[in-house]
Amino acid sequence: MNFRLSEEQEAFRELARDFARREIAPVAAAYDEREEFPWEVVQKAHRAGLMNLEVPEEYGGPGLGPLEVALIAEELAVGCAGIATTLLGNGLALLPILLFGTAEQKERFLPEFCAEPRLAAFCLTEPSAGSDIAAVSTTARREGSEYVLEGVKTFITNGGVASLYTVVAATDRKRGARGLSLFVVPAGTPGLSTGKKERKLGQRASDTREVIFEGVRVPEENRLGREGHGFQMALATLERARVGVAAIAVGVARAALDAARAYARQRVQFGQPIIGHQAVQLMLADMAMGVETARLLTWRAAWAFAQSEPGAEMLSAMAKCYASDVAMRVATDAVQVFGGYGYMRDYPVEKYLRDAKLLQIYEGTNQIQRLMIARRL
Repeated sequence: MNFRLSEEQEAFRELARDFARREIAPVAAAYDEREEFPWEVVQKAHRAGLMNLEVPEEYGGPGLGPLEVALIAEELAVGCAGIATTLLGNGLALLPILLFGTAEQKERFLPEFCAEPRLAAFCLTEPSAGSDIAAVSTTARREGSEYVLEGVKTFITNGGVASLYTVVAATDRKRGARGLSLFVVPAGTPGLSTGKKERKLGQRASDTREVIFEGVRVPEENRLGREGHGFQMALATLERARVGVAAIAVGVARAALDAARAYARQRVQFGQPIIGHQAVQLMLADMAMGVETARLLTWRAAWAFAQSEPGAEMLSAMAKCYASDVAMRVATDAVQVFGGYGYMRDYPVEKYLRDAKLLQIYEGTNQIQRLMIARRL
């Protein structure tokens, strides 16, 4: 077994690490404080080749695999989880097209994202349909060669800044999960609008809001896969995308550990730096073990998808659940190492704590991940 990365993988990781250090970390606190969308960072990331990572070269993308995406996601999240979520949001939204789109659909939708900075949004969650995908109430009524979409999606990443939306809607409400289908809807389509930007606890640089469909007409050629197969396609999309969430969690945990370790070396109490006190040493040791084990499980899940290994979906659930729990625990402990200063917004660790919490919730709550794992044992 060889854990050594290839030269190409090391190069991508170093590219992302350098970008996060130069372009994300210096502005992360300001974007968080103002709850402002980081368009300038998006443009720079696109020029650097750090977006649309899995889009094949034939459509203008780098054509990276799941492990390379995980390496990049971790580094970007060290800079800021909210900005990383924004930059990686295209990966989630375009993934259904990559997995289930026809050659014509890929050629029609993908190249524009690689040619210029554009964002996409994956529209699944609704006010009454979160973990329960089968409860989706947005409808897609067939009228001739078109579908008419009606409904409201909520908590949609990149919702107010996207140029393309992949939408899960019910073509037959009576069939429940078997009545869902998946559609691609360009921004600007009549009847498509967005609601207010949500004011969030963390990941504030990410644009999160309602997306509203009122008589939105979508041509039949914008449906992905067969009618009624949307549930399976949405699950497959989330199962693969959760590796990226796990990698973001590793990045947040690593950033929190680095900050706590640096602070413990310079903070003096009882005549010595607090890193010399055993109580602090034990906390840092547990934090370091969490970061390393979370990264290993994330890499294992990424490798499983790269190899099309049976059971990859269970590994991605494990990685997302475990890594996000680690991120929350490490960030909490980092605040504790900082003591009272950790609770102040002048220091970075309170942001890591706020950002980490969302990782336990989006793309499937950790309780749902545990249920999925248990059912596959």
